[in-house]
Amino acid sequence: MRGPIVRHDVLAHIREIENVFIPLRDGCRIAARIWMPDDAEDDPVPAVLEYIPYRKRDFMRERDEPIHRYFAGHGYAAVRVDIRGSGDSDGILTDEYTSKEHEDAVELIEWIANQAWCNGSVGMMGISWGGFNALQVAALRPAALKAVITLCSTDDRYADDAHYMGGCLLNENVQWGAILMTYNALPPDPTIVGERWREMWLERLEQAVPFADLWARHPWRDAYWKHGSVCEDYAAIRCAVYAIGGWADGYSNAVPRLLAGLSCPRKGLIGPWAHNFPHNGTPGPPIGFLQEAVRWWDHWLRGRETGIMDEPIYRVWMQESVPPAPQYDERPGRWVAESRWPSPRIQKRRLHLNRGRLEERPSRTAPMSVSSPQTTGMAAGEWCAFGADGEMPLDQRPDDGRSLVFDSAPLEGRLEILGAPSVELELAADRPVAMIAVRLNDIAADGASTRVTYGLLNLTHRDGHEHPTPLEPGRRYRVRVQLNDIAHAFPAGHRVRLALSTCYWPIAWAPPEATTLTLFSGVGCLELPVRPADPADATLREFEPPEVAPGSKHQPLRPIPFRRTVERDLATDEVVYTLSGDGGEFDGHSLARLEEIDMELGYRIVKRHRIGESEPLTATTEVRQRVELRRGEWRVSVETTVRFAAEREHLHATTGIVAHEGGELVFEREWDERIPRKLF
Repeated sequence: MRGPIVRHDVLAHIREIENVFIPLRDGCRIAARIWMPDDAEDDPVPAVLEYIPYRKRDFMRERDEPIHRYFAGHGYAAVRVDIRGSGDSDGILTDEYTSKEHEDAVELIEWIANQAWCNGSVGMMGISWGGFNALQVAALRPAALKAVITLCSTDDRYADDAHYMGGCLLNENVQWGAILMTYNALPPDPTIVGERWREMWLERLEQAVPFADLWARHPWRDAYWKHGSVCEDYAAIRCAVYAIGGWADGYSNAVPRLLAGLSCPRKGLIGPWAHNFPHNGTPGPPIGFLQEAVRWWDHWLRGRETGIMDEPIYRVWMQESVPPAPQYDERPGRWVAESRWPSPRIQKRRLHLNRGRLEERPSRTAPMSVSSPQTTGMAAGEWCAFGADGEMPLDQRPDDGRSLVFDSAPLEGRLEILGAPSVELELAADRPVAMIAVRLNDIAADGASTRVTYGLLNLTHRDGHEHPTPLEPGRRYRVRVQLNDIAHAFPAGHRVRLALSTCYWPIAWAPPEATTLTLFSGVGCLELPVRPADPADATLREFEPPEVAPGSKHQPLRPIPFRRTVERDLATDEVVYTLSGDGGEFDGHSLARLEEIDMELGYRIVKRHRIGESEPLTATTEVRQRVELRRGEWRVSVETTVRFAAEREHLHATTGIVAHEGGELVFEREWDERIPRKLF
């Protein structure tokens, strides 16, 4: 797949400021990198803010420049800020999305709007963390903030983030907590902050937070998660919102929810992509996202009629059926759109769960039991894909064979769905804590099973996530499981499969005891959101080819293979899933040189999930990382280890940080915690 077109002409009349310290009222200095038209101080322009903790100076440099230089080349001041306690900014980063982070953002927007080069109108854009806080800051309504673009983010920090899914603790919680802690433990650049760099670094190390532990201590939807969840009060957001996601990402559910919940001007877009900007979208096809963003900014920050608000509110990539594969360069499909969301055009089709079958009419009620091996889920792929090899769900037949399966008859015609499928079940459990994983699969004529979408539910959360209650073993319950939103076309002749399992490792932590669920056929049903054909789809405005501005020069120094493996010990019946590599940065090289700032840097990660076939208390997840920064004789490194192990009443969490300067140990700390398992 060819990369974006590099537009060198946008550099002709822009000015770049490598670093500026923005003073806040409490004395904290926030580091920013700024690009703007070279005549902006004579002819002020709107500004676009990206506000994240991912080190503007080095690790994100190559990602940032093609975007922000492009905006500057199209008449905007692009302001890329390191959040308090990250990169070259003062202070300590204590958690995601804190009140202080939001207060700082409001102050930063005020500062930007008052600069001589800014005309007083500000937009905010970001992906992942930056998409989260764009929504969160919009809810605070700073006067100068006119519009946001939020990518791969969520409106609900509990329901759709890296921590929990349906009340089940995700293994992503460990990985993301480990990555954030590692980033947070790195020093600022001495070239930027001067002699204070070491004092700032040691302060960060001494006040490091084992984030995975912190988040695992909030397994219910309490006030901790409600903070920063804009779904608590959609009406607080009044500026225009463009919400963008990808079907291979972990955050696409928020896009249709925002369209349904917000009352401000809004648009939604979901492509086939993973957790990445759409101009680099993988799986493809990528689109001209930066041109689309400029159309958005031109409309809301300049008052120009670009036609963007005349187009349908919700546009998605309708994915065609594909054989299962560990990665896809492109997903075949087409763009479709709805002028309203929820759309009155979507029709609900109910298929009843009869014994082994999905049928139009219910049959006689009969009990069916399932107790899945703990390794069920090894074909799941990653909870959130980033576009790397091996992340996609594999052929589901191994997991289907460990599940309770219901198949439709071969479809007589094409079936397209758009929205969130759901399942209603009547069931009983033999333990007070149990979970269910529900997968919707597309079955080809040769039997290949491709996962379309899935959902999880901790059954103690059957009546809500705020006040879970134990199950009464043997008692029958009626539960509903909502699957992730999706757009998918089932071809004629294929079958629809629903697969139910009692665990889904390594996506989610299983209950402390192996469980057996008894489901009752004839009383449950699958509800599919069927989208009728719409001739208007053929008239949609085409997206332009992807464009970017030039980025930094970098020189890869040391290659390292990126591997994913699954190993099974036949003597112990233990299965180990291992990922090792460099995190996808620098074209597959773990160490690279950034020539513009005379810095060499590297990143290495090893992640392992272990579990026995029949015993959930054998489950462990461990993430090890090493980061290096060096310039001449200045050399620092940080190594971290985060490990979670299952126990009946707790999760045993061990965390360690080791930091070196010039080969000498400067800091070392370990945490050893037991986190109560509150009904999970």
